[in-house]
Amino acid sequence: MNKPQLIEQIAKHGGMVKAEAANALEAVCRAVKAALRDGEAVAIPGFGTFEAVAKPERQGRNPQTGEAVTIAAHKAVKFKAAKALKDAANA
Repeated sequence: MNKPQLIEQIAKHGGMVKAEAANALEAVCRAVKAALRDGEAVAIPGFGTFEAVAKPERQGRNPQTGEAVTIAAHKAVKFKAAKALKDAANA
């Protein structure tokens, strides 16, 4: 499912027009990004939890030359699916 299809489903199930559904989806995405940027976890019951985790600096290899390179420390987003979401995917 891509973004326009998701907006269509939100509109259908939420009883709203597509423009309202698009605004709602954008608002949720902005709120999640802001919370992760501020170091907060975002838990949506029945769906899952988004969390920003720190990845330390590490050594890697350039696959073309085999040369060792340093991969800088950075933050990554971790998502843990809720049991209800896992069960729905396996149904």
